[in-house]
Amino acid sequence: MSLPTRVLGSGSSAVEVSQQGLGGMGMSMVYGTRDDTESTATLNLALDLGVTFWDTADVYGPHHNEELIGKVLQTRRDEVTLATKFANHMVDGKMTITGDPAYVKQSCDNSLKRLGIDTIDVYYYHRVDKNVPIEETWGAMAELVTAGKVRYLGISEAAPDVIRRAHAVHPMTAGQYEWSLFTRDIEQDGVLSTCRELGIGIVPYSPLGRGLLTGTIQSQDELVENDWRRTNPRFQDEEIQKNLLLVAQLSELAAAREITTAQFALAWVQSQGLDVVPIPGTKRRKYLTENVAAATIQLNSQELAAVDAIAPYGAAAGGRYAAAALKTIADSTKD
Repeated sequence: MSLPTRVLGSGSSAVEVSQQGLGGMGMSMVYGTRDDTESTATLNLALDLGVTFWDTADVYGPHHNEELIGKVLQTRRDEVTLATKFANHMVDGKMTITGDPAYVKQSCDNSLKRLGIDTIDVYYYHRVDKNVPIEETWGAMAELVTAGKVRYLGISEAAPDVIRRAHAVHPMTAGQYEWSLFTRDIEQDGVLSTCRELGIGIVPYSPLGRGLLTGTIQSQDELVENDWRRTNPRFQDEEIQKNLLLVAQLSELAAAREITTAQFALAWVQSQGLDVVPIPGTKRRKYLTENVAAATIQLNSQELAAVDAIAPYGAAAGGRYAAAALKTIADSTKD
C-alpha cells in the first residue's frame, strides 16, 4: 500500500515524502511506559501502510528512539525518509540547547551510529541556541550535506528572521512547528508566511493536540502517573474542561462526516496546503491505522469555516507548554 505524496522544500532542496508522517517521540518518552514490541510492530505496519516519512530526535529517550528505529532500518532502510534532530540534550537533569559547530558535527555522527545508517535524510536544528549565531550553526549543517552525511536541512520552532538568515546560508527544506486546531500560532506570527515565501515545507508536530483532539481523554485522571501531560497547562482541571467543550463541537463536525474526531483534526491540518505534512505520533498500531485513514480526507469550505468559528487562534485554554519549557522556546526564537 502507498499513500499520496507531498513535496517539502523547493528546487534542489525538495524532497518527496508520504502525505502523512509518523512521530516517534511517544514511543520512547513522556507518554507513559515504553513498549518496544508494540512500537516496533507499529513502525513496520507504518511502512506497510505507506507511511514512509519518520521523525525522531537524539533527545527522545534520550537516544532510545533512534536506537529503536535503527533496528527497523536494518532491513527496511530504503523504504524510509528519515528525519532526526540535534541541539536539545540533558545536562545535570536540565534541558540544554547547544548549537556550536563542533557539537553539530558530533551529534550527527552519534545519530548515524545509533540509527545504523550512512545518511540522514532530513536533519533538524531542534531548538535554536541563542548564544550561537544561526549562520555558524547552519554553516556546520551545510558542511554535513557536503560531506554526504545529511541530505536536507530543517529547523524547529525558529522565528521568521532566523529562518531567513539560515536559508541564506543553505536552502532550508522543512520547518517543524506545533500546529493543530488548538495551536495556530504559526498562522499569526509570520512563520507560515515566511516559509511559503521561501519555498520551505511545513511539518506540524502534535497535530492532535497531544491527544486532546482525539476526544478520547476526558480528564487528567485518565493519564498514567508518569505521563508528561499531567504537567501540561491544557490538561489541568479547569483548562481541560474548557478545551473538551471545544472538542465536543468539533466532534459533531466529525460525526457528520462519519469519521472520528482525531481523523477530522488531522484532515484539518492536511487541508492547510500541499506543502504541509503532519507527523502524528503513536506507539500503537490501532491508532496508526486510524490516523492513516485520515490522510486522504479532504474538508470542504463549509467545514473549514465551521472550524474557524469553533477553534480560532487562541481558542484553547492554557499554554501549549508549561512556563519553563515555553520560555526555552521563546528564548530560542529571539531574533
